[in-house]
Amino acid sequence: MIAVIMQPTYLPWIGYFDLMDSADIFVLLDTVQFEKQSWQQRNKIKTGEAESKWLTVPVVQGLEQKIRDTKIETANPWRRKHWGTIEQYYRRAPYWEQYREGLSALYSKSWEFLFDWNVAILTFLKEQFGLKTKFVRASEIPVSGDRVGLLVNICHYLNANAYLSPVGSAEYIEANNIFAAEGISLKYQEYLHPDYKQLYGEFMSHMSAIDLLFNEGPASLEIIRSGRGKYHGFSQPSGVSE
Repeated sequence: MIAVIMQPTYLPWIGYFDLMDSADIFVLLDTVQFEKQSWQQRNKIKTGEAESKWLTVPVVQGLEQKIRDTKIETANPWRRKHWGTIEQYYRRAPYWEQYREGLSALYSKSWEFLFDWNVAILTFLKEQFGLKTKFVRASEIPVSGDRVGLLVNICHYLNANAYLSPVGSAEYIEANNIFAAEGISLKYQEYLHPDYKQLYGEFMSHMSAIDLLFNEGPASLEIIRSGRGKYHGFSQPSGVSE
């Protein structure tokens, strides 16, 4: 069984959903420290040729607070502003009418915690892309550990014998790579961002996945998978059965 363990991010790029699609179980890592101005609270949409715009969820900042404890700054009218920006730049997209109502409904609700908001967005996009991967919240898994140790312990608890990691985590994982010693096969995501039909001229990569959804609609999952590298078919460490 392949596990992916990721921090819940706001309106993530399509590579995030490639990881999700590749996993049997997707762990939402809400037990680590919140990082201000990170992907946890912001992402980009395309607003013109060679132009993009950050959408940032304002939060109540505390000292060393966990993702699960991070509250949204409710006095800020961010939901109205974000939805207004999304509508402004995607209302002419081919599949705007097909998906706008479901997304708009999320922006019409009040959200107290950043984690809950991000999971609502992730669930919406997962469903529109047709993904069936199960979500598990890390705070509901009774294990602990530092960095790599935590990942390994989560895998053991879930009986996952393979772990797929974003390549950006390679530096800290390789500094203490105990996966093989623990009987868990490790691979890093290989993802070449595919082009697709997009508004406003020249293609821009690494926008929020809503850019793909509104522009390509039902073809989105096939496009997401087209960027995937050769990390399926994990080889098992010696002594580990399938």
